Order: sequence, then structure tokens, then C-alpha cells
Amino acid sequence: MKYFVVFLFLTLSQFCFAQKDSLVTNIKGTVINNETKLPLSNVHVINASRVKGTVTSPSGTFEIEAKVNDTILFTYLGYENVKVKVTNDWAKDITTKIYLSEKTYVLEEVVVSKYNLTGYVEVDTKIIPVASDAYRYNISGLNLGYEAGDKSPSAVSKVLGSIFNPADLLYNVFGKRPNEMKKLKAMKKDDTIRNLLATKFDRVTLATLLEIDKDDIPMILENCNYSEYFIKTANDLQIMDAISACYEDYKILKKNK
Repeated sequence: MKYFVVFLFLTLSQFCFAQKDSLVTNIKGTVINNETKLPLSNVHVINASRVKGTVTSPSGTFEIEAKVNDTILFTYLGYENVKVKVTNDWAKDITTKIYLSEKTYVLEEVVVSKYNLTGYVEVDTKIIPVASDAYRYNISGLNLGYEAGDKSPSAVSKVLGSIFNPADLLYNVFGKRPNEMKKLKAMKKDDTIRNLLATKFDRVTLATLLEIDKDDIPMILENCNYSEYFIKTANDLQIMDAISACYEDYKILKKNK
């Protein structure tokens, strides 16, 4: 009986510790410039595990909802992104200092445009050619349609073939990442995350939030029939919305199979 009581006590203790570790709490911290040691304001602090975001105060402080083992992403224009795991100590109301370092940029070769602009909008709009590789076809019953590149018959056939061919319906893409894709809805509702993604063009932050490889994003969009021009020039918010729309179309078509 005595051994049973000891065993029961140890089991309950472990259960209580486990419950405590899984509790959601508000963690606090301060973001600091690694070179100047001064606080950084307006740094985006994103809980990538729970898809919630906030920004640092003028004094560099922040508070965000999290639990042990959540991944917190710190991102600021001109600085390297930092990812930090929430530890037990941090979750126990301990303020943590996060240091961000400025990015080092290497200037690329400057290419001079062949178009001699006049400064008059009416004239310049006729001089500069408009890209025609972003034409989208809207299909009844689906969301935003598909980019085919142009209006040629072959482009139309490409879109229709992709839509009605299950192999091209991203089954292998979305089907293997259902949990990551579910985060899209939460991300679209969080204004802090949307505002952050609107300023990003490198796909790093978006890939971190979706927990997918950065190189998978162009592949996903290609399978959704987005043009190369859109894939290269859109900001991360536009890319997120495009992936979300394509995923919703995928679910509709899979349901109707």
C-alpha cells in the first residue's frame, strides 16, 4: 500500500508539471539593437505556433500569448529575423532580452532602363510596355480564378487541364500539409500579421509562419497557375492570399470529386 501511495504521488506530480508546461500564458520581453544596445520599437513579434502577433512599444517591450515550446518570430525592416523557442523559465513571468542585428547588404549591378521617360504620365504610360503575363480566368464556383499568362487558346486549355486533372490540383502539396494550411485562416484575421506581410517580399516570414520550406512557395503558386511575374513581384501578403484562395478551390474540387 505504501509503495502504491508513493507511485500515485509521483504520477500526479508528473501530470501536474505536464499540465503546467502546456498552459498558455503571456510572456514578456525587450527587443534590443545588438550593436547600439538600445531598445527597438515597432518590431513585429509573432507567435508562429499560435498565429498571433504584436509590436514592441517605444521602449522596446512586448507581451504576447504563448506556451512552452511555441516559436516566437522577431522581424524588423533592415534587421535579421530571429526565431526563439519559449522555455519554462520564460513562461514563468521572466522578462527576456532579444537582440536583433542589422542586415548586411551587397549592392547589385545597376541596370539602366532603355526607356527615356519624360515625366508626363500621359506620355510615359504609352512608352512603357504593360506586362501581359498576369491575365486571370474566373471560373464559376471557385474563388479568384487562375493566371494563365495570356488570352491565347493554349493558355485557356492549360488552365482547364490543370483544374480538372487531380494530379495538378495540388493534392501532393496541400494534402500533405493540412495543419499548415489551416493556419492561413488565422493569419488572414490577424491585422498585425497582415500589416507585417504587406512589407515583406522575401518569403522568409511567410514560410516561417506556415512552417514550410521557403522554396516550396513558388512551386505551390506554379501549381495554382500563377504567373512567374506575380510570383516574383508580389508581396508576402498577396502571396498568402493567393495560396489561401488556391487552397479553398482545392478543397471545393476535392469535395466534389
